Amino acid sequence: MRRSLLLAAGLSLAVTAVPELAAAQRRPSEDQRQEQDAAKKKKRDSEWSDVQAPLPALRNAGPCPYVKVLYDAARFVEFKEGREASANVAYSGEIQGISAGCQYKDDEPIKVMMEVLFELGKGPQATGDSKNYRYWIAVTKRNDSIITKQYFDLPVKFAAGQDRIYATEEIAQITIPRASATTSGGNFEILVGFDVTPQMAAFNRDGKRFRVNAGTTVAGSAERP
Repeated sequence: MRRSLLLAAGLSLAVTAVPELAAAQRRPSEDQRQEQDAAKKKKRDSEWSDVQAPLPALRNAGPCPYVKVLYDAARFVEFKEGREASANVAYSGEIQGISAGCQYKDDEPIKVMMEVLFELGKGPQATGDSKNYRYWIAVTKRNDSIITKQYFDLPVKFAAGQDRIYATEEIAQITIPRASATTSGGNFEILVGFDVTPQMAAFNRDGKRFRVNAGTTVAGSAERP
């Protein structure tokens, strides 16, 4: 998406800069400038209305499903013996962001692609350098019941002296069937969250938090992979 926006901005600048340069060199009359502007506009409209242009995102029958992180499961903080203190943190994690896109037309199902960015940490009570985090993705009717829910494993390994890593999970495709061609993606939500215990969910719900590398003794000791 960012690349497309930059390309569009570049084209816009080129269109506005050329008439100014021509005016400075040749000083055309007002009638000539109007004719030049009209010709440029006609050419630009012709180019941008090309039906062969690869713009699948603009052909959707409606909006994409809402994609968000469930607040109660947005963070994973595992405490030794369940005691909530930074010195008791074993492993932690946080979902830092989600990027998603969708495509559908006519009566086809909705196809959603996602990338989820995780920040994962190892605290002072960690029992090893490896940890298997577990997360889930659920498709629901908007503000209603769950249609489907699937769990995924995210195994990570911390290098020597490393207490924080980042991991990106790519979800190639989520397919959501539609009852009819008039059923839009706005009728659905896609939720993402860690597989947390009831205690972890309550900790998140209460707004409590520690840094991902909570409990480490040296600030800034984390290394990015």
